[in-house]
Amino acid sequence: MRYLALGDSYTIGEGLSAGDRWPALLARRLRGRGVPLQEPEIIATTGWTTDELAAAIDAADPQPPFDLVSLLIGVNNQYRGRSVTEFESEFRALLARAVAFADGRRDRTVVLTIPDWSATPFARDSDRDLEQMRAEMATYNAVVLAVCEDTDVRCFDITPSTREHADAVVDDGLHPDASVHAAWVDLIEADVAALLERAGD
Repeated sequence: MRYLALGDSYTIGEGLSAGDRWPALLARRLRGRGVPLQEPEIIATTGWTTDELAAAIDAADPQPPFDLVSLLIGVNNQYRGRSVTEFESEFRALLARAVAFADGRRDRTVVLTIPDWSATPFARDSDRDLEQMRAEMATYNAVVLAVCEDTDVRCFDITPSTREHADAVVDDGLHPDASVHAAWVDLIEADVAALLERAGD
């Protein structure tokens, strides 16, 4: 079974070894459950916005169908002060592409909400307005949740865990460490396994 993971630093696992990033850990955990999932094909780089991810997908030209497709994107739109309206349009287009990569199966496409970096040491040491940042992250994630509900795609809300474990970061003081990536997999593993076990449906 093939897995395509689309995203940014949170998917590529900035500061982590390849095996500790959450898509790789998810695949390993699912194989332990007897789901024959290959190592993920990852299209993700630190710093990407929605439009940059779209361009990277064009360049990589992944070949469907995939049995599982995940999408986690948006933090850099917020970081750069991009329009939320623009984000919604581009996120909706990316999600449509993700579903197409899953052979049109919305039940094989999953989204993770955007981590809230406003409580990280990096943010606390900056001169940014932390309350404003948190409000902006909430607005972006409201868009993610609404688009997923509108398109009937499963969305996993990992944002609360990123606030709870805001100090569990790699050396840059910003990106989540391996324990946080493992916590995300703890949250989604059973449900994703159930989706894939219905392979013949």
